[in-house]
Amino acid sequence: MSKTTGFGADLARAAGSGGAAPFPPSETGGNGARGARRLRQTGGERGGENGARFGAPGLDAEAVIARLEEAGATLLALPQRGYSTRLRMGALEIVRAASEAYGWEGNTRLRPPVPSAAQITRMDEAFAWLGLIPDERYVLRRILAARALTHPLTGRHLYPWRRLGTALGADHKAIQRWHREAVGLLVAALAGR
Repeated sequence: MSKTTGFGADLARAAGSGGAAPFPPSETGGNGARGARRLRQTGGERGGENGARFGAPGLDAEAVIARLEEAGATLLALPQRGYSTRLRMGALEIVRAASEAYGWEGNTRLRPPVPSAAQITRMDEAFAWLGLIPDERYVLRRILAARALTHPLTGRHLYPWRRLGTALGADHKAIQRWHREAVGLLVAALAGR
């Protein structure tokens, strides 16, 4: 690091030579979710032009699915706070073992990291795309929204094809076909904007 350039300039130069980030930064800054699929660029657009703005050109079906799955993982990673119907215990807990003295329990659940503000903004943008599907095709919108919900730590879909088929009373192959049709409608609507 030289005295004439700042630390941030050296980092920007080093990051620029290392390759592209998995998801280009949105208008608010930051990169996409860790572990999500890499967006494929179809045109000459780079950086903020590749999906950061609503209806940006260059999004193909795979990129739309990746953005929706990233949005679903972000939604499920949000902390669940606020009022709930769970019963509260009025008595103090008794420490029964030394390993429990500092809140350590052997069977604790892993929680995903809290999403950043940029990830929440990208989630809002991606879920706003669902409004582009016409109201008379609400079943396609439901399939797309349910299939977008992926576990933030494992990346597995919360609703596999067969479970969606059972819920909607259709064959899982028909659900896959309707999902492709919904993604096609979404890509066409985003390209038209």
